[in-house]
Amino acid sequence: MAANKGPLHQFEISSLYDIRLDNIDISFTNSALSMVLSILIASIIFYIGSAKNPNIPGRLQVLVEMSYDFVASMVRDNVGKSGKVFFPFIFTLFLFILFGNILGMVPYNFTYTSHIIVTFGLAGFIFIAVTLIGLVKHGVGFLKFFVPSGVPYALLPILIPIEVISYFVRPISLSLRLFANMMAGHTMLKVFASFIVLLGFIGGWAPLLLVVVLTGFEIMIAVLQAYVFTILCCLYLNDALHLHH
Repeated sequence: MAANKGPLHQFEISSLYDIRLDNIDISFTNSALSMVLSILIASIIFYIGSAKNPNIPGRLQVLVEMSYDFVASMVRDNVGKSGKVFFPFIFTLFLFILFGNILGMVPYNFTYTSHIIVTFGLAGFIFIAVTLIGLVKHGVGFLKFFVPSGVPYALLPILIPIEVISYFVRPISLSLRLFANMMAGHTMLKVFASFIVLLGFIGGWAPLLLVVVLTGFEIMIAVLQAYVFTILCCLYLNDALHLHH
């Protein structure tokens, strides 16, 4: 039966432990398990890696420090000094997406970033938080963000609705980018992997080599998409703090 499962079967959410609160289903699913595993593994790696070595730092410590400096420089370059207070959230967001993408490459593990409900939940939370930050910091003056500077007043009735629409489309584009890339990549891997079984020992070498190449490419995409999602979060935060347009 498992051989007949299509490439989209890997994206199905299944309940591991049924939990119901009245008529609300809050069951513990394979998606929730993958999230818990990602958080645990990331926490263990950073706990061990952050332990200071008085002599020569190990590879894990170097990796932890490099990732910390990478995100710190991203926040500093794209948000400025005022973004320092938001660094813990941005760093956590980056690791949550990165480990979700990477661990999703492990066979039989669920890739929660390949589900639109997860990516849209993250993007929606960021959108609401950034908007509230802008309103708290600038008050009504935050609405100036929708008025392009240096534009003739005659064009404002046309440009302001465009700016408003583009602003509210942000969470949709942010969530779709991550969801589509992860889902497409995993689907391609499953399709080409099925050719290995179909063609057998003699003819399966070509798709096997292709799967190896695609796996390396997919790992690169997993890291890149975590970076893109995080840097866009930084840019949106920068807009809210400084009203750059």
